[in-house]
Amino acid sequence: MKLNFTRVCCPSNFSTFIKPSLCTNLHRPLCSSSLSSSHTSLKPQIPLFLRPPMHSATVSDLQKWHDWAKCLASSVGTTFLDSDNGPDSSLLCRELKWLVEDTIEDHSVLSQMSIENGKRSVRLRAGVEDLYNMWKQRIEERKPFQYIVGCEHWRDLVLSVQEGVLIPRPETELIVDLVADVVSENEDLREGLWADLGTGSGALAVGIGRILGSRGMVIATDLNPIALSVAAFNLQRYGLQDIIELRQGSWFEPLKDVEGNIAGIVSNPPYIPSDNISGLQAEVCRHEPKLALDGGLTGMDYLFHLCNGAASMLKPGGLFIFETNGEQQCKCLIKYLESDLRGSFCNVDIVSDFAGIQRFLIGFRQQQT
Repeated sequence: MKLNFTRVCCPSNFSTFIKPSLCTNLHRPLCSSSLSSSHTSLKPQIPLFLRPPMHSATVSDLQKWHDWAKCLASSVGTTFLDSDNGPDSSLLCRELKWLVEDTIEDHSVLSQMSIENGKRSVRLRAGVEDLYNMWKQRIEERKPFQYIVGCEHWRDLVLSVQEGVLIPRPETELIVDLVADVVSENEDLREGLWADLGTGSGALAVGIGRILGSRGMVIATDLNPIALSVAAFNLQRYGLQDIIELRQGSWFEPLKDVEGNIAGIVSNPPYIPSDNISGLQAEVCRHEPKLALDGGLTGMDYLFHLCNGAASMLKPGGLFIFETNGEQQCKCLIKYLESDLRGSFCNVDIVSDFAGIQRFLIGFRQQQT
């Protein structure tokens, strides 16, 4: 994952664009009566680097924390890497550097952290006690660094993320590239209505919205009110509130009013087999939302549901792109389309990710004859 951070500006209103539409999923009940419209007013955690520098500490105290944090990171060695492919000391020390950069208002202090400047006061975006707690969470609890600082780099974006919302992965960026390639040669799709199902942080919706510009529209759905509040933050920060609409609900249910009129559907659904969740990296299985990971016994539950829904929701010539767990799931979906949904789609293909893994299934709704 990319963990290199820059600075962007912060929006003020996060709940304007969320339209609740509570429902159930085809394969399992996902709706809850507790998900009322009041949940859509949730405000997301503000990323660390966007917080005002309301705290202060001496350079000496900051140096003392930094030395302790570096020692803790160095003590990890390759323990996490060997146990579950987690971060080693080298990566943790880089994360520590980024944490310091996000915390300190005046970066010139970084080169002056010494005994001679020990009594100098430094303005911080988090108190020293908070920094101790943050780093303990990172090392002792294996809390993802993105949750610690509240953001993640994705494509050319800096997206707000927090616990309860899946951290967007680099491989998912390719979905936006694929959409860009298609709409560059198809004005009908560029000017159409798109849907991002299970939007999470809103990464795909924001990426695609920036490509479509004012000529297209995106509806992004998610069952999770925390995800929708984070997505609202991200789309407003990039000025896309007139292009992207958020709707609360499970998969296609919030889209009943546009059935058969959608130009494109994208989704990075839960696709990890249930029994494999516990074996994932601790940062993932302990902290990221299981709802966004668990794809059922074989990992295919929601992928089948997406294919079924795409057959009725896409307009003729409409595009779908779904992320999968790899080659086996892609080939299984192709067989499903050829048997259970024969004649519904054309030009179906498998696209590999940056690592050469057959990751994405792409295809078009069959044109009417």
